[in-house]
Amino acid sequence: MLMIPLLVLLSLLDLVSSRARCATGQACDPRQRRDAGGRGGVYEHLGGAPRRRKLYCATKYHLQIHPNGKIDGSLEEDNPLSIMEITAVDVGVVAIKGLFSGRYLAMNDKGRLYASEVFSKECEFVERIHELGYNTYASRHHSTEQPLLPGGGGSSKRRASAKRQWYVSINGKGRPRRGFKARSTDKASLFLPRVLGNKDYEMVRRLRDSQSTHHHMHQHGSRGERRRRRHRARKGRARRPED
Repeated sequence: MLMIPLLVLLSLLDLVSSRARCATGQACDPRQRRDAGGRGGVYEHLGGAPRRRKLYCATKYHLQIHPNGKIDGSLEEDNPLSIMEITAVDVGVVAIKGLFSGRYLAMNDKGRLYASEVFSKECEFVERIHELGYNTYASRHHSTEQPLLPGGGGSSKRRASAKRQWYVSINGKGRPRRGFKARSTDKASLFLPRVLGNKDYEMVRRLRDSQSTHHHMHQHGSRGERRRRRHRARKGRARRPED
């Protein structure tokens, strides 16, 4: 009779110890690394420095963001408009910003991609890992509601709804497709985050140097303007007694 309470006590101790191990940051349950729908893994990085990557679509185009707000694909390997900064804004949710254009990738309520000057909720995308290292990027706030009939055992009056996500995609001609027309399995929706090469780093270095030079010139110009204003003010005060 004493064996039953002893076995119960040992099982409780194992449960507490396993929870303690999970609390230290170890991924005890692989299902915790999956998204809410259980359809695949998600990145768990939250915050930190942005990742600089080039998003290479399976249609052989690099995603690029133009300063004028245009989104399309480029076949060029060394195109500065293809260099992106990918920053985590939530668990599995990222913001994609063009390093040279300074604009964010965004999707409006009609499924069209555009480049936004400011960050908003339309700039948030769910990043999922797929096979062969490809990722998909789906709008976090825009999707299509699909009513589904319940199983045979449920009531016929009940309705269930599922969201079909809208994906970032570049077709075979380098043009963006509307989000609700894309599927996660389409080649146009699969992107390979490529690490920057030596030429890409050289372009980034030149961009930094030009921005630093412009900043110093702006500072010196503003200081010179302040000196000229003070000089004119002193001359004006010196002339008043003579009048």
